[in-house]
Amino acid sequence: MRILVPGATGMVGGCVVQQALQRGHEVTAIARDPAKLAIEHPRLTKVRADILDAATVEPLLEGVDAVVSTVGIGTSKEPTTLYSTGTRNLLAAMEQHGVERIVVISAEVAEHWAHQGLFKLWVVLPLLQKFLGATYDDMRRMDIVLWESRARWTTIRAPRIRPATGKGSYRLDAEKPLRRGWMITGPDMATALLDIAERQDLDRTHVYVAN
Repeated sequence: MRILVPGATGMVGGCVVQQALQRGHEVTAIARDPAKLAIEHPRLTKVRADILDAATVEPLLEGVDAVVSTVGIGTSKEPTTLYSTGTRNLLAAMEQHGVERIVVISAEVAEHWAHQGLFKLWVVLPLLQKFLGATYDDMRRMDIVLWESRARWTTIRAPRIRPATGKGSYRLDAEKPLRRGWMITGPDMATALLDIAERQDLDRTHVYVAN
């Protein structure tokens, strides 16, 4: 499978690239500074691109089988359109080149809070929304962009992603947040992204993962 990985120089993106190559996939890694990706491989192509620039993104989707988007702005408090506009540009290019599959990272905070336990509902999520709400607001806009598309998308409602050694396993629930699903390591998040991209039963749905 040929996979396009936006955000390839990030903590999760680098793991996705490495694991995808280990699985035998062909990878096109895109980032604003691809030189930061310290991986070399015959099946890896590095491209300087910004998903907010539709004209730059469009030709990169030719021949691609799936998009695994790992773009993010971390804990920025500033308003952003990276998730919504960037995903819209990816979807437009996918439509033009006949690419159907895309997997993206979102967050539990961006989901409807009625599905959450009491502690998260009354303490954790309101605090996160108060201090980092701009990011989650744009993730919600991304949800709308995905719903309005014809793509086979899957959104991962991720907990805190830790820069730690992978545990080698993760939990997944396609219906509700995971009990005690507080965090997941970067490598395990990458594994989940690739596993989900390869699956055929999670189209147009949100899923939850955690260690």
